[in-house]
Amino acid sequence: MQLSAVQRVLGLLLMIFSLSMLPPTLVGLHYGDGEILPFIQGFFWLFSIGALIFWPVRHFKKDLKLRDGFLIVVLFWTVLSMSGAVPFFFADTPKMSITDAVFEAVSGLTTTGATVLTNIDALPHSIKFYRQELQWLGGMGIVVLAVAILPLLGIGGMQLFKAETPGPMKDNKLTARIADTAKTLWFIYVGLTVFYALAYRLGGMSWFDAVGHAFSTVSIGGFSTHDAGFGFYNSAWLDGMATLFMLVAGANFTLHFVAWNQRSVRGYLHDSEFRAYALLMVLMIALYSLILWGNHTYESLLDALRYASFNVVSYATTTGFATADITLWPVFLPLLLMFLAIIGGSTGSTAGGMKVMRVVLIIKQGFRELKQLIHPQAELLVKLNGHIVPTRVIQAVWGFFSAYVVILILLVMFMQAVGLDEVSSFGAAVAMLTNLGPGLGTVSSTFASAPDAAKWVGCLAMILGRLEIFTLLVLFTPAFWRR
Repeated sequence: MQLSAVQRVLGLLLMIFSLSMLPPTLVGLHYGDGEILPFIQGFFWLFSIGALIFWPVRHFKKDLKLRDGFLIVVLFWTVLSMSGAVPFFFADTPKMSITDAVFEAVSGLTTTGATVLTNIDALPHSIKFYRQELQWLGGMGIVVLAVAILPLLGIGGMQLFKAETPGPMKDNKLTARIADTAKTLWFIYVGLTVFYALAYRLGGMSWFDAVGHAFSTVSIGGFSTHDAGFGFYNSAWLDGMATLFMLVAGANFTLHFVAWNQRSVRGYLHDSEFRAYALLMVLMIALYSLILWGNHTYESLLDALRYASFNVVSYATTTGFATADITLWPVFLPLLLMFLAIIGGSTGSTAGGMKVMRVVLIIKQGFRELKQLIHPQAELLVKLNGHIVPTRVIQAVWGFFSAYVVILILLVMFMQAVGLDEVSSFGAAVAMLTNLGPGLGTVSSTFASAPDAAKWVGCLAMILGRLEIFTLLVLFTPAFWRR
């Protein structure tokens, strides 16, 4: 373990993150909303602390080892969450406790979208912008941004990228050099953000709302600049655009890179995960549309299709936007949405959940075991995109699935132990661990009434979900700390 290297990178990253306080300051100056000082304080505090951490080890330039990368990612997300809470805590509007401030910051940076705030429409523009900005930064991962910069400072970044990138097959790279990979991901990410903002503006949003919702759409975050969320606009055109944009953001960014580089959509069609992702969306939208129409929740099939499409895609990609109160939907529809969030989006995307690729591999492995019972002597292999999936990947997927289920059960039990009812406990646990945001019952729209203990454990669950469990849990194994 190279603690000096860890300290150096952590200081650098904290100084970089302090710059996130400047855009909300400019927004506050533009709108004259009076909440500028908390961001100025936040910038100087975080930059100074980062400099103090960095300065004693500024000349240490050895390459990071794998364990260093895991430690940096976990430490940074923990420190980052506390740091991101500074403006919320010092602001006069809204007046937030340290628990609520940390919860809101963690929710933003992990792109969960759960909130403890009410009356969002009346918040200062600087605070509203900052919430959206946190999600945008967390979406691709500020650590990946740092990976593109650190090589310029003499630090290799492959270890950081492997610890941060979601998905079971982390050794794949878009380009030969890791810095180029990170830059490519960010170019795609920024390009989509600009496109979404322009489209939302043309669809009728103000520039402020268009940029804010572009941030939370491409990051699959779910924060909104209005209490009513996306339903504030009551626009079929905006709903349709957002549905498409969420689908794109929930797909593997590698496929976007290939499509742009080759000027072809062939990569999407040949990818097993994307086909499963698209098929799941189509089937669920059809199911929801027919049930909502058949139960007269919406009088016309077109309206049922509109609301079903938006909300199914929003929950399935763990975005968390809503244009309807899904708790009022009939039969099993609200509960099924939570299970869709557990599946989540594609690997290599900004979505949460288990990821479609893992679910596909679990299903394939299940069918393989059934065939093995019939043909016990046969050599049966699991394939994905025509390639044999290594045994270690299958084992990792099953290990992840087991850990995911156990942690989800423990979260449900804890939420119930601290006072939430059964439905709210399940909804809160799923919303936190999958980085979805909205839950069920009393936490369907806000966590303001949840006990402080539930919020602190929720913060841990959100970070666990964002780092896909093992990145954090590996730090608690004795083997990690042995020389």
